Amino acid sequence: MGIISWIFLGLVAGAIAKLLLPGRDPGGFVGTTLIGVAGAFIGGWISARWLDHPISKHFYDGATWAAAIGGSLVLLIAYRLLFGNSRD
Repeated sequence: MGIISWIFLGLVAGAIAKLLLPGRDPGGFVGTTLIGVAGAFIGGWISARWLDHPISKHFYDGATWAAAIGGSLVLLIAYRLLFGNSRD
């Protein structure tokens, strides 16, 4: 998969992470989207590096999507813990 595919996957993974963790985020929609893109890259890297499951070259591979969504969820939770709800 190319870099454009990972960015698109990250956008979708960020939206799915936002659906799974509803609530107000300190960064809003743009921040959540950027967290999704970063989470896709980090999830893919962790999956390939430490979980011994290399990321497939196919865009529709379930493990690739799971890694991207998992990475997005982890980053979204960490972001909320670090920065809290700054919109109060």
